Amino acid sequence: MPESVGIKSIIHADLPEVDNLLNAAPSVTVARSREHLVELSMDGMSERTISYEVPGSGIVDEVNLTRARNGIVINYIEPYMRRRDPNCMVIADDLPSDKTRYTERFGESFDPVRQETFDWLAKQDLLLLPFYSGGKGVDIPSLLIAPANAAFFAAGLGDLQEATDLSMEEKDFQPKTYIFLAPPFRHTHFDGEQVVVHRRGDHHHEIFAYNLYPGPSAKKGVFGILLTRGEQEGWTTLHGSTVKVITPYENEMVIMHEGASGGGKSEMIEQMHQDYDGRVVVGHNIVNDEEVVLHLSDRSELHAVTDDMALVHPNDQDMSGHLHVQDAEDGWFLRINHIDNYGTDPFYEKLTIHPPEPLIFMNLEAHPGATTLIWEHTMDAPGKPCPNPRVIMPRRFVENVVNKPVRVDVRSFGIRTPPCTSEHPSYGIIGLFHCLPPALAWLWRLVSPRGYANPSITDSEGMSSEGVGSYWPFATGRKVDQANLLLQQMLDSPATRYKLIPNQHIGAYEVGFMPQWLSREYLARRGNARFRDDQLVESRCPLLGFSPESIKIDGTRIPKYLLRTDLQPEVGVEAYDAGAAQLYEFFEHQLSDFMVPDLHVTGRLIIECFRDRGNANDFEALMPHKH
Repeated sequence: MPESVGIKSIIHADLPEVDNLLNAAPSVTVARSREHLVELSMDGMSERTISYEVPGSGIVDEVNLTRARNGIVINYIEPYMRRRDPNCMVIADDLPSDKTRYTERFGESFDPVRQETFDWLAKQDLLLLPFYSGGKGVDIPSLLIAPANAAFFAAGLGDLQEATDLSMEEKDFQPKTYIFLAPPFRHTHFDGEQVVVHRRGDHHHEIFAYNLYPGPSAKKGVFGILLTRGEQEGWTTLHGSTVKVITPYENEMVIMHEGASGGGKSEMIEQMHQDYDGRVVVGHNIVNDEEVVLHLSDRSELHAVTDDMALVHPNDQDMSGHLHVQDAEDGWFLRINHIDNYGTDPFYEKLTIHPPEPLIFMNLEAHPGATTLIWEHTMDAPGKPCPNPRVIMPRRFVENVVNKPVRVDVRSFGIRTPPCTSEHPSYGIIGLFHCLPPALAWLWRLVSPRGYANPSITDSEGMSSEGVGSYWPFATGRKVDQANLLLQQMLDSPATRYKLIPNQHIGAYEVGFMPQWLSREYLARRGNARFRDDQLVESRCPLLGFSPESIKIDGTRIPKYLLRTDLQPEVGVEAYDAGAAQLYEFFEHQLSDFMVPDLHVTGRLIIECFRDRGNANDFEALMPHKH
């Protein structure tokens, strides 16, 4: 297909501003294929710096690109640009929203900046990437319009979503969503900050991305597109990874793991980290250096379904009482900060060292023509590795990936927990896993704590919230609407079970992501996620639902003090109760936003039960499981 000829006969953009800038631009290139985007990214060079002219500052370097043997490595020059700023989204329309409006944050209308963005793009050599937001589930025709030297950004977006070659399509591509990329505006208009502006309309959803890190726009911006569409049509896209587990005994179970950034979603679809002889270090006591170890003679087989965006579409649901999901992405934005030496994750190490096609890497050490290794992370400062190294992995490269909707047996929720000891009480009181009544599971999703030492975002101090479903930072509308959608979803799927799983610490034990790997293995080998009443005890903190009375995995019994942290001598009842008080204070603060007239009547009863300090059985009575 000619690059600058006949574009309007193929791309029917019914925004006049788009027609105008495409007509005015010096050149317009339409991405034809993944290989084409990789070639455009490097422009024939082995190393390349992406720069832009910024009035008053001259040429500003933004990104260093390296052509490695196994892909393109993107290194942002500013450490701030290596992670998503959680406050980057603003709304520039008059539709209902609880998000910060552009006028509130910047004190003026967005309209002049929107026009300036179009004027700037009209002077650039442009690259267009047609793609479908949401993959096979919803197929929303979308278009990226970017400066040509940002082909690496387009390559990443093309891997994450369903990029299309228009020369092979019907000649009638009509975009309903647009992403406009204008990197210099970060400096000229927004004091160097990451800003992504959403402008919704009756027929279009426009995203204006004013930085080159794809997290807020190519990744979470598209998430926002899907959430907006779902809010209008009565469905949603969950923030969760999903995996089908097939045990050595040929039991099958599907678990979906939700949670805030850093909550272990990508790790849930990874194999458990263990020594070659089957030795698994469950946890390390930070007080007395004791290790808890078990041996697994064989591991379950994993068939990944989703990594981060799980589409819950009405067309996929049935009468079984279980939730059904499918992937809303064509590729996965894998964080690999926990892979810090050879042998940590042989599956991804092999796949990234010898990929079928060149991969897109971020925040990793790179040398032209050499193989980039995913455990060699870029340094933010001397001795301080970047906490957010990434690789974008096309789903088709992953062995045993599932490409159709699946029935979810268990929905788990992850939270990063700090250490908790009698000297330093904290909310790190969560045991290996807890069984939650659906009503409590709904509350955990409303508050969605980011938790301890979050590696994915720029502010990770304390226990902040990502809000409803943990996808609130990417949603454009109202909290109460998303809360009602989640609640109705749970009411409609009473056969799906709910678990709460910590990572990083269980009381005084440093555990990494071992709790979710062990919980996944145990629940799948058990054959189901249902427990008799005598197999569970009420957790000392009612917000934690029920704790298993005992757990045995492959013949090894897990110590009870890892199931109920109040039994740890390094923690004790007093520190445990102090940690529980921190959780109650956090929940009280977050839930106050939802007590509005439009809240579902059952949701109101659940929050009132929390405020009355109801126990786990009280919550169970409000939304019973299907038995």
